[in-house]
Amino acid sequence: MKTSSSPTIFLFFFLISTCSALLQASINGVRGFKLEENEATQIKRSDFPPGFLFGAATSSYQVEGAYLEDGKSLSNWDVFCHSIGCAEDGDTGDVADDHYHMFMEDIEAMHSLGLDAYRFSISWARILPRGRFGEVNPAGIKFYNKIIDNLILRGIEPFVTINHNDLPQELEDRYGSWLNAEMQEDFLYLAEVCFKSFGDRVKYWVTINEPNMYIELAFELGVFPPSRCSEPFGNCVYGNSDVEPLVAMHNMLLAHGRAAKLYHEEFQPKQGGLIGLVAHCFMFEPITDSELDHEAAKRAFAFSVGWPLNPAIFGEYPEEMQKYLGSKLPSFSLEEKKFMKNSIDFIGINHYSAIYAKDCTTSSCSATGNRAIQGFVDRVGEHDGVLIGERTGLEYLFVVPRGMEEIVNLIKTRYNNTPMFITENGYSSPDLQEQRVNELVNDVKRVEFHTSYLASLSKSMRDGADVRGYFVWSLMDSYEWLEGYNVRFGLYYVDRQTLTRIPKLSARWYKNFLTNNSVVIDKNASRTKRLFPKDVM
Repeated sequence: MKTSSSPTIFLFFFLISTCSALLQASINGVRGFKLEENEATQIKRSDFPPGFLFGAATSSYQVEGAYLEDGKSLSNWDVFCHSIGCAEDGDTGDVADDHYHMFMEDIEAMHSLGLDAYRFSISWARILPRGRFGEVNPAGIKFYNKIIDNLILRGIEPFVTINHNDLPQELEDRYGSWLNAEMQEDFLYLAEVCFKSFGDRVKYWVTINEPNMYIELAFELGVFPPSRCSEPFGNCVYGNSDVEPLVAMHNMLLAHGRAAKLYHEEFQPKQGGLIGLVAHCFMFEPITDSELDHEAAKRAFAFSVGWPLNPAIFGEYPEEMQKYLGSKLPSFSLEEKKFMKNSIDFIGINHYSAIYAKDCTTSSCSATGNRAIQGFVDRVGEHDGVLIGERTGLEYLFVVPRGMEEIVNLIKTRYNNTPMFITENGYSSPDLQEQRVNELVNDVKRVEFHTSYLASLSKSMRDGADVRGYFVWSLMDSYEWLEGYNVRFGLYYVDRQTLTRIPKLSARWYKNFLTNNSVVIDKNASRTKRLFPKDVM
């Protein structure tokens, strides 16, 4: 076919293809790349105990695509992205990374890296298109069976999240999803179908991913579906940001508790697996050394991390929430307290960043910080013009490696050292142009991020924290919700035109880390020497 491409464009594509080939050689073990020696980069797999799981994570809507294939119904995200609009540039998850059709290639990539485990989520709309109001979709069950079987065939442990933000739109239309107690019945049915269909091979279950983050974004700020909020948190058509998040979270936690009870009583004795809950876990640091700000940091933890974890461990909401929310905070019945208490076998920690907590009980704060639903705390990323850490691709996340040790130690202390997994930890570049060109071949910052956070995690484990696994977010660049495809966390770059997966330097780093080989990048070397191994220059 005749084209009118200019020599400059041709040269650009030639360079990109050359870089891709060199990267593929790199991931296959070509020597080169030396990482500047310091304490963080000395971290080795052997610093972690035998049986510790190293893996990578994704979620269904973010990678699968095939949004209306093989009997799948419309999810809340399908409708949201096609109506209100998700990302600024109009991107959707209709195709995403096409994992639905390319899962075998992706599993081979995991095997090549040497992963112990792969964390993924079930698309509710794919296996139960109408929830409990319709039939189980055999094609959906078959898809996840193929993933699970092929993972196990390659020695990779499936680590399955039952719900990660997406749900059949019919449940929203019928009764308002998580604002209605009926949602507990639908989630319990979903969990039962999963346990029956996959539980003979799946030994690690997560009921719900980040209920604290999801509820805040969907029912307080109104930026996730179903887009419910009120002033001053947002400008939505419907919603009450001071009340609805509490109702939705209560139903979500009871759904978790009922599913965990079902698993513990009917499936765990036969299948022998574990079930947990994942929370988004900022490490809240007081913005000053004042007693008020120290108390604010404690409240911030209670109103965020403690909100889902306290009920799952102790059967009650945190005392701080009871004090400041009063009668607005739903309560658990005696029967509910029994099945909520100790309803998890492990805690999943999604940790990316630390952030400052500022007291708002006596200080002037933002309109949102000065609200009971926020615990009268402002969350800010800088103090006196100095950022808490280096910026990332998301404005509310910063690179603060010490936060990993601090949050793990805090959760260890607060929750009786319940076994923990770091279920997400990852980095995205703050420079979009850097992501699109340079990071494709040289994501040094991501390597530095993971090595420093792993070193911090190792310190907490040496101090006795019972952490049993670590999952990189994410296996590959994927659909990052409101950011679309502009924010990239992956070990693999995904070409949006061809969907080709191209390993980044971080993929080679992870592969070498998992085999206890050192990987070094000389930061003082010229850019060319850093980009290309000497052997192939």
